[in-house]
Amino acid sequence: MTTPIVDMQGIYKSFGPVQALVDVHLRLMPGEVLGLVGDNSAGKSTLMKIVTGAYQRDAGEIFIDGAQVHFKSPHESRDRGIEMIYQDFALCGNLDVAQNIFLGRWPMRYGIFVDRTRMHGDAREILNRLKVDVNSVYQKVESLSGGRQQSVAIARAISFAPKVVIFDEPTANLSVTATHRLLETIAELKVHGVAQVIISHRMTDIFEVGDRVMVLKRGRNVGDRVIAETTEKEVLELIVSGVPETPTAPEAML
Repeated sequence: MTTPIVDMQGIYKSFGPVQALVDVHLRLMPGEVLGLVGDNSAGKSTLMKIVTGAYQRDAGEIFIDGAQVHFKSPHESRDRGIEMIYQDFALCGNLDVAQNIFLGRWPMRYGIFVDRTRMHGDAREILNRLKVDVNSVYQKVESLSGGRQQSVAIARAISFAPKVVIFDEPTANLSVTATHRLLETIAELKVHGVAQVIISHRMTDIFEVGDRVMVLKRGRNVGDRVIAETTEKEVLELIVSGVPETPTAPEAML
């Protein structure tokens, strides 16, 4: 049996008196595209921030490629091949495309000079591999459309050669054309064996590129469906009226 690339078991997280996650389980298989859906208070982003180390869980276990982990920062999860792309893209608008892709790790010559030729060449290679259309790697990011800025953020994530890429509401502010381009990029990443999690309210997008969809409601699991064996209507019904499982609180929560 194939080992999940990400396996989260019995995850709990509270913010003061608010229980954000209660006994949540999530599995992601190698090369799989998983849609993570639910209403605005479902805990989707919180769960993904826990797997990246941006948040610390209160209880539960996380396994990456079968090995138990406890990430204390996104830097540690990145070292294990996990990247998360946020809605704001976290780009520097006054820098060009290549500089953003390699931000903080520009290739150097003689240890003191930025190797701009290599940096821009490597950036173009990454964009070509993703089949991303950017006019020039020398172009300032602030001059790009929202869709192309997102492509730069994806290229930066891919430059770390990740095993898992997490998208947080990736099509929320994109045009129809940019959304179509993004879905093509997600499909291209899958061809290269990259597992992906898509947090989204746009069910149509998930059904177009996803393999499976998992539903959270008020911080609890309420459904897990294979895309080919379900419908958008069934998933929406789970979001609206799904009944959470009744968890047994671990010792850490008592």
